[in-house]
Amino acid sequence: MTYEQAKALLEEKGQTHLLKYYDELSQESKEKLLKAIEGLNWSFEEDLKNPVDLSGKDRVISPISGLRLAEIEKRKAEFEKIGVEAIKQGKVAAVLLAGGMGTRLGVDGPKGAYDIGVTKPLYIFEAQMQHLKGVCQQCGVTVPLYIMTSDKNHEQTVSFWKEHDYFGYVESDVKFFKQDMAPAVDYEGKIILETKDMPALSPNGNGGWFASLQRAGLCEDLHARGVEWLNIYAVDNILQRIADPVFVGATIDSGVNCGAKVICKTEPKEKVGVLCMDGDQPDIIEYYELTDEMANMRDENGDLVYLYGVIMNYLFRLSKLEEIVDKKIPVHIVEKKIECLYEDGVTRKPEKENGKKFETLAVDLVKLTGSVLPFEVVREKEFAPIKNKTGVDSVESAREYWKGNGFDL
Repeated sequence: MTYEQAKALLEEKGQTHLLKYYDELSQESKEKLLKAIEGLNWSFEEDLKNPVDLSGKDRVISPISGLRLAEIEKRKAEFEKIGVEAIKQGKVAAVLLAGGMGTRLGVDGPKGAYDIGVTKPLYIFEAQMQHLKGVCQQCGVTVPLYIMTSDKNHEQTVSFWKEHDYFGYVESDVKFFKQDMAPAVDYEGKIILETKDMPALSPNGNGGWFASLQRAGLCEDLHARGVEWLNIYAVDNILQRIADPVFVGATIDSGVNCGAKVICKTEPKEKVGVLCMDGDQPDIIEYYELTDEMANMRDENGDLVYLYGVIMNYLFRLSKLEEIVDKKIPVHIVEKKIECLYEDGVTRKPEKENGKKFETLAVDLVKLTGSVLPFEVVREKEFAPIKNKTGVDSVESAREYWKGNGFDL
């Protein structure tokens, strides 16, 4: 893209401020900026103009039935046998959603590379791989792993895995792919400048993970391996049990297109998405979209009606994902503190929210699958999210859960 082409485009879009510092840039920086402008995804304009109502108030929401711990324990051997056989036949692959940075943990790098160790190094990636390698040992095969990165952390992530010998995996069984990026805007809809030569871009949420995987050509690899199920999981939970044979077996046995690991919420507004029904379709309402009335509803026993909190561990049927990949999923417009270029020419993060980011969420794929099995897990054994450095859902709390499960730090 030439300067003239960029200028014409930005004039049409009302975003000419992106070229404010163009004349003072080096040739390399000019080319960098023009390339970024050329690659901008302008779908945010429609999202701002016609935001999707995500409050749930217009939906026909009702509770959903799930597989509780007692029933799972009763049928554990049955489910495990089905799951182990599927894994042995190569029908299950894992997908790690790792496009985020460790900014909130005080580090400038991939979140999964954060060291939570005390007496020895223990990286988030490493902790999760311990669980997955245990399944591989149990089943006598390697579960292929696909890792979603972003433009912000791709090179660092790939290098980190190489430096650590893929945490015991064979390199050919680990594939990396990038998720899409979306511009961040201020409250007037203007794209924020992060530096003089780069607009503020951020990963567009994890909802497009399968579309990104498909665009990377990895579906061919999945089919070549005979994969039928994809277990996706979030990087910020060190107790993730990936390709869990009991979970895999229960999902396959139920005949659904998606299995969802859930925990029972401890209080109405706990910061987890809530699994429910919307008419005759499964759905998930994010914690910040749940109305007060819905969050506090209780049944005759005093239990929360909307009880199941998802923990970003889903098992999707590959054929269904391929069927729905082109369907549009909701875009969540979220206010954030966005690093930006100040008038003094310095880039820094503001103390309060200064704009909006546009994100799609993997939870929204659940509804499109048409059927889901809520699979309850023990919170203390499978849910230790790391979202903050201290306090709730922090490095500190995750360490306690980790030690509570008999692991060393």
